[in-house]
Amino acid sequence: MPPSRALTAILPCNDLDASENFCARLGFTRTGDDKPAEGDDSYRILSDEKGGHLHLTQAVEGWLIRGRNPFGLYLYTEEVDALAEAFSGELINGRGPEHKPWGMYEFALSDPDETLVRIGWPSRLR
Repeated sequence: MPPSRALTAILPCNDLDASENFCARLGFTRTGDDKPAEGDDSYRILSDEKGGHLHLTQAVEGWLIRGRNPFGLYLYTEEVDALAEAFSGELINGRGPEHKPWGMYEFALSDPDETLVRIGWPSRLR
């Protein structure tokens, strides 16, 4: 049963396949029900096993400019260290997870379109 209330990001992407592959590394995939039987594949619904959802849509040509992408995502997960290890060569500024003044243990990386992706968990729960 779907949650009674949820907010899901719709992320524009220049290359849907590259973005979907990146998201798969974070644990988000499409199920068979989320794949079109045929035709247009410009909108993709991804989910993980913990109830997270992310929608990907084909960006209008010229909208996402490398180095100027205004979008960002925050993934709350207890698996901060494991994901930092999995993305070790892609961390922004090469910095791994650290406790931040705002109370999160987190790190940052960029997706294929240079969307900022922060991955963290509340410091007090670690």
